[in-house]
Amino acid sequence: MSKTSKAWMQEHVNDTYVKQAQAHGFRSRAAYKLKEIDERDHLLAPGQVVVDLGAAPGSWTQVIAGRVGASGKVIGVDLLPVDPIAGAELILGDFREDVVLAEVERALAGRKVDLVVSDMAPNLSGISSADQARSLHLCELALEFSCKHLKKGGNFLVKTFQGAGFNAFQKDLHKHFKTVTSRKPQASRGRSNEMYLLGKGLIDPAE
Repeated sequence: MSKTSKAWMQEHVNDTYVKQAQAHGFRSRAAYKLKEIDERDHLLAPGQVVVDLGAAPGSWTQVIAGRVGASGKVIGVDLLPVDPIAGAELILGDFREDVVLAEVERALAGRKVDLVVSDMAPNLSGISSADQARSLHLCELALEFSCKHLKKGGNFLVKTFQGAGFNAFQKDLHKHFKTVTSRKPQASRGRSNEMYLLGKGLIDPAE
């Protein structure tokens, strides 16, 4: 094991959020990022319809299912298999593909969505410019999905990475939502350049 790998493993083992996730049955420390944002911005409520894009390993889906309750509808989508989560319907596949979108639409059964969340990140190549471009592309696709499936006034939370194209994407969000804010949860690792953008209040294009 390299020095870098050893350092990461040591940090991971000692991480407060990792320990909390293990203690409370969450599948990853990422659960605390969503919990913190929700406590600040009040995104989740009983009875909501929520789609989680890039759901694996499922910690965000766990948080969402717990907060929308039995009266809500939670759909998690990912290329990777996700172990079953009580109160959630999980769809295996790429949400960009028509067959997978059809599965999502079947699960929605005509209902519009209250909230779309995306914690997606591309498989990293180590080439920062390429990784940033691929990350932004995923963000754009998630935004396109949201504009199609959110109800008027619905909300969208997406993980981005600060770098080339970030400001342009943020500006694009302003075209579709009444308010756009950025969030850097305490559970985000300090060295990470990840930033969550929150669009609240989808604007009806007819307006």
